[in-house]
This record gives sequence, structure tokens and C-alpha cells, in this order.
Amino acid sequence: MVQDERYMQRCLDLATLGASTVSPNPMVGAVILHDGIIIGEGYTSPYGGSHAEVNAIQDAYQKLGKAEARNRFCKSTMYVSLEPCSHFGKTPPCADMLVELQFERVVIGCLDTFSKVNGEGFKKLQGGGIDAIVGVLEKACLFVNRRFFTRIQQQRPYVILKWAQTLDGLFSPEDAAQQWISNTASKQLVHKWRGEEDAILVGTSTALIDNPSLTTRLWNGKNPKRILIDKELAVPTDAAIFNEEAETIIFNAHQTDWQKNRKFIALEHFDLYLPQQLLYQLYLMDVQSLIVEGGAKTLQSFIDAGMWDEARVFVSQNCWGQGKLAPRLTARVDATEKVGDDELRFYFNRKV
Repeated sequence: MVQDERYMQRCLDLATLGASTVSPNPMVGAVILHDGIIIGEGYTSPYGGSHAEVNAIQDAYQKLGKAEARNRFCKSTMYVSLEPCSHFGKTPPCADMLVELQFERVVIGCLDTFSKVNGEGFKKLQGGGIDAIVGVLEKACLFVNRRFFTRIQQQRPYVILKWAQTLDGLFSPEDAAQQWISNTASKQLVHKWRGEEDAILVGTSTALIDNPSLTTRLWNGKNPKRILIDKELAVPTDAAIFNEEAETIIFNAHQTDWQKNRKFIALEHFDLYLPQQLLYQLYLMDVQSLIVEGGAKTLQSFIDAGMWDEARVFVSQNCWGQGKLAPRLTARVDATEKVGDDELRFYFNRKV
């Protein structure tokens, strides 16, 4: 079991290398072990490409030659962090491939609850004579794909709340002017996060006051879709959020239209269950994860609706004495880490 956990951890490390490219597919890593030596490994290609198991097998072919690799597979263990698929999608079923190649053993991190898999891949492996087990580092494997599982089980994106506050719990100045709270390292980390998620959301006030572009300019990563809540279409057309660096989706009460990289979506009952409406619309657009960046009213609306999964809060060492209060979370802090002189607090919503 210790060996199985060791190589499953390697699968998880590989899986996260696909964090910014595989959505709406899950992040998966795979390792092929023969006589205590890794002869192939891989992770899921960008969406529409090969799955982790296929890439691990191709890696073995390149290292050993196809004939020699296939000779070794019958005495090899395939480790994979998520149950191999059992259906035809953009690629053939991985479970069928593993049976065909006659792997001796397959060790799976967790089952895939997607309706077209959901244990069927595991059954195919067992039915094909493979010694298959499931549940090695299961919690860690489920956590890595928390975005994927949230989307398929709850029909909405995985929601990450993010903000910065002062040591005395303030979010912004009283006069609504822009004033930076966290340090430069924290700002760069936020840009890294943006590249790992599908979309990022702000409200009208943030777009007007901060004029953010919501890109990954401080990190080498893809720009997320930009989501703007703008009921009355008050944000001017030359705002940074509308530049051509990424697509922008504008939820509003008046207009449905598509103009170049801008998609306007009018909601008939705009103020009724707004977070739920937005999340369902984004689910229909294959958005698997969403960062909510602000402002305080927007963040609080997701908290009050219970429509959040994770919160990342930077707490600076500054005290302002007066200003607007930060959003209110009743959840306990799950973990903390230092980012320069800022404290980064992680929260997880245990109620969802």
C-alpha cells in the first residue's frame, strides 16, 4: 500500500500540470510501473486531446519502443488518479485500451461520478481480467478534481471567493476610492490563480472604480473569461474589462447580444436569486470554475446564497481605522500561509 500511495502521489503531481488547459475535463495523471521502475507517465492533454493513460503509454513507447513496451505491460501496473473512461467521447475508452494491452494491474485513485463512467470503467477492467483496485489516496484525488466534480454533481462552476482586507477587517476606503491592500507578491499569486481557472467575476462598482483588465499579465498563463455583473449597463465601452485580451460576458437586465469578444446576457428576473442564475448560465457555457473578485457587495451575495466552495483571503499588516468592512464569513479558517508580509487564509464551505 505504501508503494501504491507513492506512485499515486506522482499521478497527482502530474495531474496538476494540466490545471490551466484541460477544463471542462478533469485533471488526471498516470504512471506505468514495471519491476519497480517507471517506464511511462503522462497527464491529460489540453481539452479534446489524449487522456493521461494514453499519454503514459505513448511515453513508454518512446522510451522502450512499441514492441518492448507492450511486452512489459502484461507485467506492469498502471496507476491513474481517476477511473479510466468507459465511453466514446472525443477519444476512445481508456478502460478498453488497458484491457486490450493486458495490463497486469490497475490502481485507481477515485471513481469518476460522471454519468457515462461512474464505475463502468472499473467494471470493464475487472471483467477483462485485470487486477483493479480503487481508493488509493482517494481524498486527495477527489480534492484535485473538486472543480470537475462540483460541475457534474451540482450543475454549476466551482466558486472561489478572493479578496484582501486590512488587519482590522476593512475592505476599501469609505469614499470608494481605489487603495491597494495586499503586497506585490500576493498580486502576482492572484494572477497565477487567474490562469488556473475558467472565469473571473466582478460587479459594476469594481469595474468603475478599479477599471481592472482581469488578465494574467503578471504571470505566464491564459487569460480567464471575464464575467461582469452590470444590471444597468453602466460600465463604459472603453473600460479595460472590455479590451480584446479575453472574452467578456456581461449579465444585465436589458440586452442580449454578441459583439466581437463581448457577450451580453439579459436576465429576466435580475435581482431574484442572482448568484444561482449566473452560475447556472455559466454551467451551460461549460465554465467549470469561477473566481469572484469583488466588490464586497458582490462577494457577500455569493456568501449569503451559500454559492461558494472556497475562499482565499489576504490579510495585510495595515490598519486603516475606518473604511468599508470586508465580507463576512462564518466558516473556520482551514489553512494559512505567508505571502511576504501578508497572511493568506483558506476557507472551505463544508455546507455544500
